[in-house]
Amino acid sequence: MTDSLFQQDQFQPLASRMRPQKLDEYVGQTHLLGHDKVLYRLITNDEISSMIFWGPPGVGKTTLAQLIARQTEAQFVTFSAVTSGIKEIKQVMAEAENNRELGQKTIVFVDEIHRFNKAQQDAFLPYVERGSIILIGATTENPSFEVNAALLSRMRVFVLQALTTDELVDLQQRALSDPRGYGLQQVTVDTSLLHQIADFANGDARIALNTLEMAVTNAQTKDGAIVVTQADVAQLLTKKALLYDKNGEEHYNLISALHKSMRNSDVDAAIYWLARMLEAGEDPLYIARRLVRFASEDVGMADSRALELTVTVYQACQFLGMPECTVHLTHAVTYLALAPKSNALYTAYGAAKDDALNTLAEPVPLQIRNGVTDLMKDLGYGANYQYAHDAADRLTDMQTMPDNLIGATYYHPSDQGSEARVAARMAQIKAWHEQYHETPE
Repeated sequence: MTDSLFQQDQFQPLASRMRPQKLDEYVGQTHLLGHDKVLYRLITNDEISSMIFWGPPGVGKTTLAQLIARQTEAQFVTFSAVTSGIKEIKQVMAEAENNRELGQKTIVFVDEIHRFNKAQQDAFLPYVERGSIILIGATTENPSFEVNAALLSRMRVFVLQALTTDELVDLQQRALSDPRGYGLQQVTVDTSLLHQIADFANGDARIALNTLEMAVTNAQTKDGAIVVTQADVAQLLTKKALLYDKNGEEHYNLISALHKSMRNSDVDAAIYWLARMLEAGEDPLYIARRLVRFASEDVGMADSRALELTVTVYQACQFLGMPECTVHLTHAVTYLALAPKSNALYTAYGAAKDDALNTLAEPVPLQIRNGVTDLMKDLGYGANYQYAHDAADRLTDMQTMPDNLIGATYYHPSDQGSEARVAARMAQIKAWHEQYHETPE
């Protein structure tokens, strides 16, 4: 019977067999689970409160919840966003309420809590508030985007980090020596190959162990020993899975990285972040739209051709799509990164917006109103209007600002690129007004 159970266990994936059975076997997250850290103390002292584990795939969120289940004396219930509806949640909550009255704690673990809809999340809220349950959620998405604010405010968020290369190598070495892994077999894998697998796994323990398992399964046996070669590993390391979520945290992190690299005139970093987004599946038109925005927000009048180029690149992306349009986006990103920078247009609109919101009822001066009817003309609409094209210098002393904003300035050109010529032109206009004493005090 024991042999049969052992044989059945061998059919489980290596990642499942190597799942830690106690806290000291857990790999990674030393910032949370070091013996002097708060989460370690909460678990070992059985003082768990409602919390969320937030981190990328394969870093041990579910494993940590299972270790808590073994450590605690509470009832431990798991929920799935796919199979659990409001009815099932309320049934378990009723049982938890009864347990609380009998002095028994109930821990409810919700894997992928971001997949629960608002109604499902709301069903937990009163029981968390009353202390009927301790809710533990696991998510790969930023909980501030995906978890109801009322529920999130009653839970502590612990951020789990991608495992380091050294941690993943250590995990693989443990799998090779542990009887639950390959410890009862003679398996040889060079440490350099374990590092290659760890790099490929990109911080994901599950990918690392799955890749190691495939390498061992496909390796040749020599003199009773399984020897994993470079060739065995190389064929498995075809394409790294890039972490990305088009609507969540990583989406905003990467577009922010692209934007700020271009603003900092770091061409190589900007191209790298562009490639990260595109290879992970981002919509090229989304990136193209952001580049159009950048052209005016961060380059502006310092190089007005930037706007022309980005609009053209957007059209090229529409015509060609992926993967052909990658070179056009690279063209735009490189141009924007190297272009002279000015945010004068961005700050000008922000300042004007503030005044506009505070002066919504300020009347338009009569001289620049359009008198299209006799009544409007009788009321003075368009009276004393001065047509600039009729003036020798194409300038007039006509008031175009509301009375309470005369003298306000919003646009302050920089000395970068073409904007230096813009600044010179503005200085020329100002000098003309000063010469003819047309600028109001």
